[in-house]
Amino acid sequence: MKKIFLLTSVVFMALTSCKKGLEPQLYGALQTTNYPKTEADFTNYVLEAYKPFQSKWGYTDADGSYQSDWFSPEYGDIQMFDYGTDIINTYTLWGGFYTQFSEANYAFLASYGVAQDQFTKIRTVTRITQIIADIANSSISATAKAELTAEAKMARGWNMYFLLQCYGPVPVILDPTLIGTSAESNMTRPARAAFVADIVSDLTFAAANLPVTPAEYGRFNQGLALTVLMRTYMNEKDFTDAEKVGRQIIALPYTLVTNYASLFQEATEQNSETIWAVSCMDNQDGAENHGSFNPWDFYTYPADYPGDKVTASYAPGIVAPYSVTWAFYNSFDPADKRRIPLIASYTNKSGGTTNQASGLPGAVIAKYPDQGGNVGSYQGNDIPKARLGEVMLYLAEAINQNSGPTTEAIGFVNQVRAAHGGLGPVPAAETVDKNTFDLWLLKEESWETYFEGERRMDLVRHGQYTQALTTVNKTTAPYLFPVPTFELVAGNKALTQTPGY
Repeated sequence: MKKIFLLTSVVFMALTSCKKGLEPQLYGALQTTNYPKTEADFTNYVLEAYKPFQSKWGYTDADGSYQSDWFSPEYGDIQMFDYGTDIINTYTLWGGFYTQFSEANYAFLASYGVAQDQFTKIRTVTRITQIIADIANSSISATAKAELTAEAKMARGWNMYFLLQCYGPVPVILDPTLIGTSAESNMTRPARAAFVADIVSDLTFAAANLPVTPAEYGRFNQGLALTVLMRTYMNEKDFTDAEKVGRQIIALPYTLVTNYASLFQEATEQNSETIWAVSCMDNQDGAENHGSFNPWDFYTYPADYPGDKVTASYAPGIVAPYSVTWAFYNSFDPADKRRIPLIASYTNKSGGTTNQASGLPGAVIAKYPDQGGNVGSYQGNDIPKARLGEVMLYLAEAINQNSGPTTEAIGFVNQVRAAHGGLGPVPAAETVDKNTFDLWLLKEESWETYFEGERRMDLVRHGQYTQALTTVNKTTAPYLFPVPTFELVAGNKALTQTPGY
């Protein structure tokens, strides 16, 4: 089931490449006389909107630019939103953007080009707007129009959500009649409220029209749309609407698994809890015309770590590019099963012991065990990007903000602790009032979703970003990214730099 969707995507991109290598063409603009016409055509056509939501080194966009995916190992969500926080160690051995991201020092991005520039996704938004218009102007059935439009709006809304987390509100084109007009050169930032309202509009439409369980695994679904919508409300501190959406999600047919580690293992990646994941395949190379890959063990295993399939990681010694701080590792209850994928001590390839005492700078992140594919290959573990465990903790947070630490809110946290951690209830001392419980929830969120690309937003929302980064000697401000200089020049002074740069 998993490979059907992936191979469909690959075939579609190959067929659309024409004479420009693997550059996908926007058929609505280029070949309206013969494609797309049928419902099957449009089902493939809308896959263009999925391209930023893969795990590959990157992709060539329709304008010829090479970009990172939102879930690429470099310039993707883990590097942008987890690396420069209190839970991941600073990494200096490679220097360059690895050091700068890990230090939370983002000023360097102002001088970077298109390949490292997520700001370029504003043009992706424009292309999805054209796809939506092409679907609307087609002669396919109303039912197909609604679902395919929902897929495209899910992609557009999610792109805008990530852009907001990176740069704040940015100029985008959502009206297809403005494409190809002077409006494309209007780089004025919209008001935040208007930009957020557009995200909400797209995700609300997607949630109302996407199926709970798509025919093809990997396509967007209702639960994903609701989860990103809930995150949007949460990060805007609209806890009233966040609570409403959270209740919609928990009413869907998802249940917590009782083995936390199994959520990230290839054999059990399709389960009752994961709402949506990047669908990965074994033995892929990260090329844009191949399936998505999971390369994380190459970045998280020290050189002497005895991997199963990953026998030679990228680490130049026992200091891997990514490891969690000892403070974060020690913040867990020792009995918490969610800590099992973090390895504090291991028998190394030479038969000795590697641990903190021998110089290991932090616990090894083995969240995606290397159990599939060929020896020395990238892994095929799917990468969850929406899970029920996260939703239940966010719902507890929203209820607490709206009504204080109610029995229901505490109960949601206790369910996650019991199912995933094998732990008892939240200590009573941590639920005495709203503020105390809020700080506890931030801890629970870190223990639940570490290395999943959510930490920076959680810290900012809870008002703990500066304090948390100060404890690990990282740059505390600003937490948004600068707009690249070449984009500012192209914006003819209408585009303003991100505050703080």
